Amino acid sequence: MNKKQKSLLIRIIIAAVFFVPLYLISEDIVHVELPKWVIIVLFLIPYLTVGYDILRKAALGIKNKQVFDENFLMAIATIGAIVLGEYGEGVAVMLLYQVGELFQSYAVGKSRRNISDLMDIRPDYANIEVDGELEQVDPEEVEIGSIIVVQPGEKVPLDGVIVEGRSAMNTSALTGESKPVDVEEGETVLSGSINMTGVLKVQTTTEFDESTASKILDLVENASSRKSKSENFISKFARVYTPIVVYCALALAILPPLFVMITKVGMGSYETVGKLWMDWILRACTFLVISCPCAVVISIPLSFFAGIGGASKQGILVKGSNYLETLSEVRVVAFDKTGTITKGNFEVTAIHHSPLEEKMMLEYAALAECHSSHPISLSLQQAYAGKLDQSRVTDVEEISGHGIIAKVDGHDVAIGNEKMMTKVGVEFHPCSHVGTIIHMALDGAYAGHIVISDELKPTSKEAMAALKRAGVEKTVMLTGDAKSVAEKVAAEVGVSDFRAELLPADKVNAVEELLAECSGNKRLAFVGDGINDAPVLSRADIGIAMGALGSDAAIEAADIVLMDDDPIKIPKAIKISRKCLGIVKQNIVFALAVKVVCLVLAALGIANMWVAIIADVGVMILAVLNAIRCLFVSKL
Repeated sequence: MNKKQKSLLIRIIIAAVFFVPLYLISEDIVHVELPKWVIIVLFLIPYLTVGYDILRKAALGIKNKQVFDENFLMAIATIGAIVLGEYGEGVAVMLLYQVGELFQSYAVGKSRRNISDLMDIRPDYANIEVDGELEQVDPEEVEIGSIIVVQPGEKVPLDGVIVEGRSAMNTSALTGESKPVDVEEGETVLSGSINMTGVLKVQTTTEFDESTASKILDLVENASSRKSKSENFISKFARVYTPIVVYCALALAILPPLFVMITKVGMGSYETVGKLWMDWILRACTFLVISCPCAVVISIPLSFFAGIGGASKQGILVKGSNYLETLSEVRVVAFDKTGTITKGNFEVTAIHHSPLEEKMMLEYAALAECHSSHPISLSLQQAYAGKLDQSRVTDVEEISGHGIIAKVDGHDVAIGNEKMMTKVGVEFHPCSHVGTIIHMALDGAYAGHIVISDELKPTSKEAMAALKRAGVEKTVMLTGDAKSVAEKVAAEVGVSDFRAELLPADKVNAVEELLAECSGNKRLAFVGDGINDAPVLSRADIGIAMGALGSDAAIEAADIVLMDDDPIKIPKAIKISRKCLGIVKQNIVFALAVKVVCLVLAALGIANMWVAIIADVGVMILAVLNAIRCLFVSKL
C-alpha cells in the first residue's frame, strides 16, 4: 500500500469504529439514552472523517463548473439522507463507497506493480573500467563506443556488442522466454537482459535513451494514452449519463409528491405531507447512490491496462488499448517471408553433382567468396567453418549479375549462377531443389552446385494452425522471392495464399487489395520485420513488428512489437486481445444491467439505501475483480 492508501484505510477504520456502535444505538439494538442532537453530532464524526475528500472534490467540481461526477452524486445522496434523518444509511453509504475506492485503488496499484516488476529492466548503473578498477556510473553518461563491464547477476545497461567473454543471458523480461541464451564474443546483447554466468566486456552501440530497455519502458508507460473505442465510449457515456440521472433523481424527488398532493391519489398512505416529501426525497437519494457509474468507468480502463500488462509478460508490447481492441477483430493476417516466417539467415542445405569432397568444395567456394559481405557469401563461409587465408586467393573479379571468378591456390575458380557457367563455357547440371543455386567450375570443369536456403522458423507452421484455430479466416504471405520459393514455403507452413516477386510498393498494393476484401468489422494485420516493411506496417489496420528489438523503424511503424521473432506469439496476442475484450463487455453488461434493475426498484420504493450500497460498491468490486483477470490472460 502507498501512503495515500494507508491514510484512507486509517480513516475507514476510525469511521467504522465510531459508526458501528452509533448505528446499533440509533436502531435501538443497544439501548442507550442520548439526545438527538448528540447522535447527529456523533454521526457527523465518522461521516466527515471518511468522506471529507469526497465533499471537497464535489465542491471543487461545482466551483469549476464540472458538476456531474461520482463525487457530486455521493455528496448529494449522503447529505440528503442525513438531512432526512437517515443518519446511519448516509454514513454507511459514504463509508462503504470509500471501502470500494480503496479496493479499486489497491487493484490498480497491484496491476501497475505487476507490470513494473515485469518490466523491471531499467538498469541502475553501468560499470566502466578506470585504472584497473570498476567504477559505477549513470547509464545516461555512457557514450556510444564505450567499453562497459557486465558482471554475473547484473543487468546489461546499454545495447552493445561483446568484445570479450562469453555467458548465458536471461532475456525473460524482454521476450517472455525463460530459457537462457548463450552469447559470446562478436554477438549483440540488449539492455535489460541479465548476465547469468561469465564476465562480459561490451562495446556500446546506443545511448541510454535509444537503448532497447528505454524504448520498451516508454512504450509500456505511454500505452494508456491511446484509448480504445470502448474507453472513449464509456467516457462519453459517463458525461451524458451522470447529468441525466441527476435530473431524473430531481424529478423523482419533486414530481410524484406534487402529483399526490394535487390529485390526492395515494395520499392516504402517508401520515403527513412532510412524510410524503421525505419518502420521495429519500427514494431520489437512493436513486443517486445506485446510479453512480464507478463500476463501468473504473473497470474498463483497468481491464485494458491489465490486458496490456498480461501481453507484456509474454514479450508482446501493445502500444495502446485501441490497438488491443482492433487486434481482437483481426480476421486476415498478411506476412512478410524473410525474417518473419523464415529465419532470414541463409544456410547451405545441399551439395549436388560434385566430384570433390564436400569439405573441399565448400573450401574453394568460401575462399572465392571471402572478399564479399553478401549474405550468400557469408553463408558459404559459415558452412565451411574453417579458417580462411585470404592470401591464397588472387585475381578476384566480380561480374555483376553472374558471380565471381578468382584463382585459389593457383586453380581457376568460377562461382555463381547459371549465367556464370554459360559465360565461362562450362556445361552445368540444373537443380530441381528450391533455393539459391550456386554453381562452381574448377579449372574449366564443372565442380557441382551448392543449394542455399533460408530455413523456416521452428514455430511457423504451428503459428499458422493456431491462427486458424483463433478464428483468422485467411493467411497470406507477401514476398519478393521467386514464385517457386514462395510456393514451397507457403505449402510447408500452411498459409492459405501467397504473392511472390513483389517490390515494396507492390506489397502496399497487395495489402490495399486485401483491405478492400475485409467487410464489416473484419480487420487486417500485417507482420513484418519492421524495417523494410514500414510502409506496409503503417497501412494495415494493425502492424506487428517481428524481431524488431532496437529498430526505430519498427517502434515507429508498428502498433504491436514482438520482443522476439517467434510467430507463435501472433495467435497468442489475438487470443489475449479477445479475452480482454470479452471481460470488458462482461463488465459493461453486468454493471449496467444491475444498475437499471436497481434504479427501477429505487424509483418504486422497493430498494432502500442498503440495496443502493450493494448496487454501487458491490458491483464496482466485482467488476474490478473481473478486470484484474486480464493480468493473467497471458496463461492462455
